[in-house]
Amino acid sequence: MADFEILAGGYTFKAVYHEDMAPETVAAFKKHLLGLKSKIIHVRWSGQAGWIPFGDLDLGIGHENGTCYPLPGEIVIYPGGKSETELLIGYGYVNFASKAGQLPGNHFATIVEGNENLKALGEKFLWEGAQDIEFRPL
Repeated sequence: MADFEILAGGYTFKAVYHEDMAPETVAAFKKHLLGLKSKIIHVRWSGQAGWIPFGDLDLGIGHENGTCYPLPGEIVIYPGGKSETELLIGYGYVNFASKAGQLPGNHFATIVEGNENLKALGEKFLWEGAQDIEFRPL
């Protein structure tokens, strides 16, 4: 059963939390980002992923369950440090990085429904620009 829903670029996805592997990140997402309406853009350096930059937003978390290579549908948050705070959703091959170098993102959730539309969403924000995105509780 899914924990939250993502509406992005006309597509709907459902995702599950990984509270056992990233409890601080899940708690911070629920507190600060669940309910967020924003824009998602294509990553600059990381390959095939969507990106929401948050600048100097302090989520009050450190690094946990880190990966530099999130798979399609895996959702990660980089809590800041070498680069700004950011959220990333992979739709293809990803090597998570910034102008400061490779970044380990906290893998805290994974899309479990709608994965067949990830590539189409990625191509949409790549070729058409920023797309609306919303994270909603179920």
